[in-house]
Amino acid sequence: MIKTYKLEDGIAASRVINSWEKVAGSMIFKHTEKIFIRKNNLYLKLDSPALKQELSFAKSRIIKKLNKTVDQNLIEDIIFL
Repeated sequence: MIKTYKLEDGIAASRVINSWEKVAGSMIFKHTEKIFIRKNNLYLKLDSPALKQELSFAKSRIIKKLNKTVDQNLIEDIIFL
């Protein structure tokens, strides 16, 4: 039924967002103001420019961890707002 209504990506996106604290850690999670997925891009709004810079260096590692949580290549890029 899920495949029939093409809900798989929405469910996977929800699982990625819900796993953000586990993947990023509680300190980064506390500084996350907004998180959403659009067109295979994860958008993050953080309250710390220094943290944005630090996470930009770890983008590929974070993407791999998030995609592993849903067992598919859902996230292609992370965009910091």
